[in-house]
Amino acid sequence: MSTKSRLLLALVLAAAFVGFRLWQNQAPANAEADDTVAAADTAAAPVRTLGTLEFAPCALPVPGSGRALDAQCARFEVAENPAQPDARKIALNIAWLPPDNETDMAPDPVFFLAGGPGQAAITTYPQLDAAFREVRKHRSVILVDQRGTGESNPLTCPADKAATDTDPAAAIAMTEACRDALAERADLRFYTTSDAIRDLEAVREAIGATQINLVGVSYGTRVAQQYAMRYPQQTRSIVLDSVVPNSLVLGNIFARNLDDALALQFDQCKQDATCRERLGEPRQQLDTLLATLERDRPRVKFRDARSGELREERLLPQHVVGLVRMYAYMPQAGALLPVLIHEANQGRYEELMALAQMLFGEMQDSMAMGMQLSVVCSEDGDRIAASSEDEGTVLGHALTEALIAQCKIWPKGEAPADFHAPLATPVPALVLEGEFDPVTPPRYGKEVADALPNGRLLVLRGQGHNVIGAGCMPRLFAQFVERGNAVDLDATCLDDLSYTQPFTSHNGWNP
Repeated sequence: MSTKSRLLLALVLAAAFVGFRLWQNQAPANAEADDTVAAADTAAAPVRTLGTLEFAPCALPVPGSGRALDAQCARFEVAENPAQPDARKIALNIAWLPPDNETDMAPDPVFFLAGGPGQAAITTYPQLDAAFREVRKHRSVILVDQRGTGESNPLTCPADKAATDTDPAAAIAMTEACRDALAERADLRFYTTSDAIRDLEAVREAIGATQINLVGVSYGTRVAQQYAMRYPQQTRSIVLDSVVPNSLVLGNIFARNLDDALALQFDQCKQDATCRERLGEPRQQLDTLLATLERDRPRVKFRDARSGELREERLLPQHVVGLVRMYAYMPQAGALLPVLIHEANQGRYEELMALAQMLFGEMQDSMAMGMQLSVVCSEDGDRIAASSEDEGTVLGHALTEALIAQCKIWPKGEAPADFHAPLATPVPALVLEGEFDPVTPPRYGKEVADALPNGRLLVLRGQGHNVIGAGCMPRLFAQFVERGNAVDLDATCLDDLSYTQPFTSHNGWNP
């Protein structure tokens, strides 16, 4: 892949940095219906208090379902710059989901911490609510849109024509334009993980909770670890789903991890005689397709999955790489890749193009790129470097090179000197990993769990990124939060998890 293509690819994929899940963020089939549900019958309900915060009824739409979760919402102001408490304020967006049984409500709520960096907790959580149903019988769930995301002064960068330009200078210019636009309403140095955990502690105090339970997914596990490190007495338990170790340098992890996961996922096709005979060896097919698109970038007519309109655009190598990377996050989606790649190698590009364009649109909608850069550049920017291990991988040095370039022009905050030290708290910890995770593989979970005297690692067979809802995991999660003990969990029910069979045609897998 050419240097120009790799840089463009990196900037396109930057919106899906660590925690993006395509299958969780599909646009609602009927957006008006979701909005109607969210707004219905909330105006007349009484205001409720939790600690010193006043909450009003609200509803959190579940995208694509036409329904919403009943909740209570509030705004809570904090100083943008902690050294200037009387200067500019950030109004944090907070949602409270009371337990089913409020007369027997446990005093220690669960805080859900979203991934990214750049995702908002309040818009991300509804798709995971089913995994929290047992926990919510007796405990509140608190959602705080991390500063710079959601409705907490979001640092979003509007889409620009430069995003489809193969000129690296144009792509960097887009980052500069975003920086300059956001600087009018935000000091970009103060949107880091350390700032976020300071906000979480302020919210904990405001709601009157002595201790809290933290559930982090992907980048949210970095937030959870940093909070537990700085506020150990206030942390009752932590769940780290698809864990990012404190030692990790975000920006150095993508290419090798993706190739390793693809090898595992594509092996499912190699072991299936029908898949192997009909579709060939998936990695060879992928390399062939990318080489073809480097030589000739065809114009493809396709139907836009969001608008339903017919469109025509050139299919670029970065479209394919972006789709492969994000579908690998969930093996159930990755099972489609051998068919899509094989079809494209036969000159049938329409479906692949439509899915790639839908993916790019969803990524734009779900991530706050400015907040992401404030986090990554402040905490890891000086240590991001290209690795020889990434040579010959699907991604190559694309994301790494792009982040290095972006961090040179992005304002940076400060991280504590021990920011990258491992968490070694006696707080009970449940660490979860998917066997096929393309961004936070099981070895990351082992590194973190080995440093936690009351921690336990569970690796879920055949699963990808974000696994708290897989199989019997919701029940185990609830038992852990209730008992505050991961070591004694009986996790044999996870043995029932099975591998996803690869599709051998558009009709499904081989029976």
